[in-house]
Formats: sequence, C-alpha cells, structure tokens
Amino acid sequence: MMTLPKASADRDSDSTIRQGRTVSRDYAMQKRITSKSVLGLISLFMFIPIIVVLFSWTQPVEEIWAHMADYVLPQVLKNTAVLLTMVIIIAGSIGTGLAWVTSMYRFPGQRFFSWALMLPLAMPAYVLAFVTAGIVDFSGPLQTALREFGVTSAIPSVRNVWGAGLILSLAFYPYVYLLARQAFLSQGRRVIEAGQMLGLGRSRIFFRLALPQALPWIIGGLLLTTMETLADFGAVSVFNVDTFTTAIYKAWFGFFSLTTAAQLAALLIGVVFIVVLFEQYWQARRGTTTLSQGGNRRLETSTAAKIAMTGLCALVFLIAFLAPFLQLIYWTLTNFRQDFDERYIGFVTNSLMIASMTTLFIAFLAVTIAWIKRQYPEKTTQMMVTFATLGYVVPGTVLAVGVFIPIAWLDNQMIGFGLISKQVLSGSVIVMLLALSTRFMTVGFQPVDRQLQRLTVNQEAAAKLLSDSPWQRWRQVMLPVLSPGVLTALLMGFVEVMKEMPITLMTRRHGWDTLAVRVFEMTGEGMWERAALPSLLIVLVGLIPVWILLRQSDKQG
Repeated sequence: MMTLPKASADRDSDSTIRQGRTVSRDYAMQKRITSKSVLGLISLFMFIPIIVVLFSWTQPVEEIWAHMADYVLPQVLKNTAVLLTMVIIIAGSIGTGLAWVTSMYRFPGQRFFSWALMLPLAMPAYVLAFVTAGIVDFSGPLQTALREFGVTSAIPSVRNVWGAGLILSLAFYPYVYLLARQAFLSQGRRVIEAGQMLGLGRSRIFFRLALPQALPWIIGGLLLTTMETLADFGAVSVFNVDTFTTAIYKAWFGFFSLTTAAQLAALLIGVVFIVVLFEQYWQARRGTTTLSQGGNRRLETSTAAKIAMTGLCALVFLIAFLAPFLQLIYWTLTNFRQDFDERYIGFVTNSLMIASMTTLFIAFLAVTIAWIKRQYPEKTTQMMVTFATLGYVVPGTVLAVGVFIPIAWLDNQMIGFGLISKQVLSGSVIVMLLALSTRFMTVGFQPVDRQLQRLTVNQEAAAKLLSDSPWQRWRQVMLPVLSPGVLTALLMGFVEVMKEMPITLMTRRHGWDTLAVRVFEMTGEGMWERAALPSLLIVLVGLIPVWILLRQSDKQG
C-alpha cells in the first residue's frame, strides 16, 4: 500500500482548513448581508408612511388650503397650544405631587394608592371624556342630584378646550407619576438625610434636593403626555375641540382630500419630532444620572397632613378612575337589554380578529428585529432599529393617511394594468393591519429586546455546543429565554390595538366596526349610555398592561 509523503499530507490538510475557513467566512458574510437586508426592508416598510406624508407637500391644494388658513389652522394652533400648556402644568403637578407623597410619606391608604393611582392608564382618554360629559351634563346624575337639593345654578359646560385639557391631564398624569415615583423611591433615605444634615425643612428638601434630581424623569413623563396629547383624537372629538388630529379626519372625510389630510399630517409630524428631540435629550440626561436604591425611610408628618394626603389621593383616584368606572357599570346594567344585540358579536369578533392578527405580526417582526440587533450591534443596525420602531411617536391619524395613500396607489396601478377591475387592497383589513403594526411596533419590540438582553454570551455559546441544528438551539435555549418577553409583547400589543380608535375608524371598510368605532359613533350622537357597554369591555381589557406594570414595579422595588 502506497502512502502519501508527510509534506504532501500537511499541504492537503492546510488547504482543506483554508477552504473551510473561506467557506465559513463566506457563509457569515452572506448571513450578515441577508440579516441586515431583512432589517432594512422592515425599517423601510415602517418608515414609508412618514415619507409619504412628508412628500405630500409637492402637491399643494390651494383652494382648500386657503379655507384652512383662514378658518381652521388658527383655531387648531390655538387649541393645541392651550391643551399642551394645560396638560404639562396639570398632569405634571398631579403626577409629581402624588409621586412624592406616596413614595416619601406614610399615611392611611398609602400602599393602596401607590398602585391604584396608575389605574387611569386602563381607561382611554375618549372614555373618560364622554363619561365626564355624561355625568356633568344638564340631564346627568350630578346636576340632577344638585337640583333635588335645591341647587339650580348650572355647572359650566366641560365640552370645550378647557374641559378637554383637564380630562387629558387626568388621563395622562400616570406617565409622570410612574417615572417620578421611581425617581423619588430611588433617592429614598439618602435625600432625606442630606436635607436634615443641611437643616432643611420638608418643603425645602423637596424643592432644593429631591425635585432637581428627579427632574429628568419628570420631564420624560411630561414629554410622553405631550405626545399622547398631540395624538389624541377621541377625547377632543367628544368635546368638539378642533386639533390637528380632528382636522386631518375632516380633511379626508369632509373635504374628501387625502392630499390635504397628508399635508396637515406633515405639520403634525413636525411638531411631534420636535418633542421627540427633547425626549431624546432628556433620556440621555436620565442615562447619565444614576440613582441608587435609597431605602424605605419616610418623612414623619402631622395627623392633619396625613388626612390631607389621603384625601388628595382619594379625590384624584375618584375623579380619574373610580367614578367613571362605576358610571360605566351603571349605564351598562341599565341599558344592556336595549343596547346588546347580535351586532355586538360582530363588534367583539372584529376587535379580537384585528387585535390578534396585529399582535402576532408585531411579535414576529419584534423577535426578528431584536435578534438581528443582538447579532450585529453596529451603528447602522441601531439606526435601522430606530426607524423600524419610530411609529409609536406618530399619531394614529397620520399613519392612517400615510399607509392608505401608497396602498390606494398600488390598487390604481393594478387596475391600470388590468390585473383587477376595482380597488381590492384599499378597502381591506390589510391597510388597518399595516397601520396598526407600524403604530405599535415599539410596544412589541421593547419587551422582546429587554428579554433577549438577558441571554448571556456564555449561554449562547453553550447552545451551539449542545446542537448543530439552529432550530434545536432556538427551541431548547432561545425560546425559554424569549417567551416571557414575547408574551408581554402579545398582551401589551393586543390591548393597545383594542383601545385604538383613529386608525380603525379611518381605514376600515364601511360597516366593519369594532368596539372603539362603536364608542365613537354613539358619543358622536351624544348617546353616552349606549357607549358604556363597549367602553366597559375596553377598560376591562386595558387593566392587563396596568397589571403588568404593577408586577414590574414590584420586582424593581
């Protein structure tokens, strides 16, 4: 038997190793290109609505804009400024004040109110708006009860910009409360001891020490309330207050001009992006300010002050959640037989269907984006992830217009080529699905991304040693790690879609109604009692993300 010379065998072995390394590098490069291409396509898909809206200014509609400039825009800008000012002042004061007393003082009901004051997050602003209007109207329970006691003077109407500002403040203050409370709890004993060493009183400890340290978190919460206020459509519609969102709706369905609606949407995007820039700045400030756990020491105070704190918390909780919630239950029970019929099967079915489809689609994209981000942590990857998750800061009315326009264009192109005889995509659930997915991608991505970050490099390396099959590695190692984040993404996304009103209202085909659309139709006719049943269902579903937030707060605490 002949044997190869040792030198020849070594050369063949080296050649085989080099070929293997080349194949491995080529495979890794191909995988990298494919992954980043997929991420790029997802980012482009999510960013197209914004691009479409911004480019709408290339086709000005002079006649309609002349009317808008004279009669619509001045009032829209004035109302928007009033609403933002009111929400920043009122929501900031309520959220910060309640966060301070519940985190730094011990008083009757303190443990209950620490989590109960977050419950208004479960009630959409448009539900709080119409319930409040129904309670304080002339024929409502409040004025009826006052007349029985001989009080005949009418309560001022809340259906104006001032009432809308108050309702939005009560609906959105929990954003400030949640972040401010986390900041105050983190300061804890340290800030109290520092203030006492300096000889400061309680009020000076708050204004000179605690508040400046918590300011980045408070401003972060205020910016969230600002973006929610700019995006609100339902509450301002109930109060007949013209803002950018209602103007976009009227331009589309009143003037039948998608171009004008898109141009108004572009103006709103400009305002929102200014807010986003501020939010990014203060987020960076929060990142550079480290707050350690400060312990549970609380300030002592008088019995009268404790009673006042309990009364303040109870008043806000009563107005912002308990009274509207009980009124919804009462209206539902008294009008159930009159209102409930076979149509509600369709409302619930449509709501569940679009929410399920959207959340499953979002969860799939969220896992894909988070995994690519982990594998290729580069600046270009991070930029594409930012574009892919930008939709949450864009109001629903803007996305409805931005998604509908290219879909309608695609329909017209297919009709022009003779592929179809009438519009197919424009009136389908696809437009709604795409707009909702763009809007709530961040809601699904964040919990998945946070959960994936818990997977260590050693765990990933161990998974590769256990099996050569990528599917086996995913099933045995990756999925157990990701499953809590995916479940949270599904729950949060499901609830957000169930509550969402403008996208569903503006992109659905005629007759395809959901619970939120039913609320809009009934409140538009002033039939508050008949809007109670769908609203109660939405609120009950909305308690799910609040429960998740409470669990996360308990774990952090």
